[in-house]
Amino acid sequence: MCHRIMLLWFLSGSLLLFGTFDVWYFLRGLWVALRCCFQSPIRDVLAEQVVHGRVLLHDMDFMCHMNNARYLRECDFARFAHGTRIGLFMAARALKATMVVGATTIRYRRSLALGEGFELRTRIVSWDEKSFYLEQRFVSKSDGFISAVMLCRQNVIRGSPQNILEFLCKRKVDCPDISEELQHWIRFISASSQALRAESGLDDKTK
Repeated sequence: MCHRIMLLWFLSGSLLLFGTFDVWYFLRGLWVALRCCFQSPIRDVLAEQVVHGRVLLHDMDFMCHMNNARYLRECDFARFAHGTRIGLFMAARALKATMVVGATTIRYRRSLALGEGFELRTRIVSWDEKSFYLEQRFVSKSDGFISAVMLCRQNVIRGSPQNILEFLCKRKVDCPDISEELQHWIRFISASSQALRAESGLDDKTK
């Protein structure tokens, strides 16, 4: 009888935990961190990093392909691995800076089907005085088609990208030229911020 009560409490606690807390997200984040610890660090901060994935049952939606939200989740873990292996997060922490996602835009070009393997390629494409800009691509392993591409702006709080990179690399790192596509996106973000500030009646210093 005692064992049944304990089992009931365990099952009830597990149901409550999984129902109110995204357990799998944090477990996978821990797994990514542990795996990075056993991988060799990457010295080139501009190098493209590749994470391998496959569409599983829990990635599917009612259309029987990878759910749109899963792309963003996969990108989140890939950026975590990217920043960990090049030492970006540790450098920011040493400078008492933090990084948060400020904007993302994703373009879906072709669905990823159940069981389909893919590469998620992440790289820093540029930066300015406040933010890093990253590009992430989902590339199908079957034919090399770019199924989706995402741009991400990673804002640096209490610091700057250039200071972080100089601390990390012990030298000045030249910023790559900002592509025309990225310039359009940055201008869109700026215009959106200005419109939202005006709508909210806030001054220009408020995001």
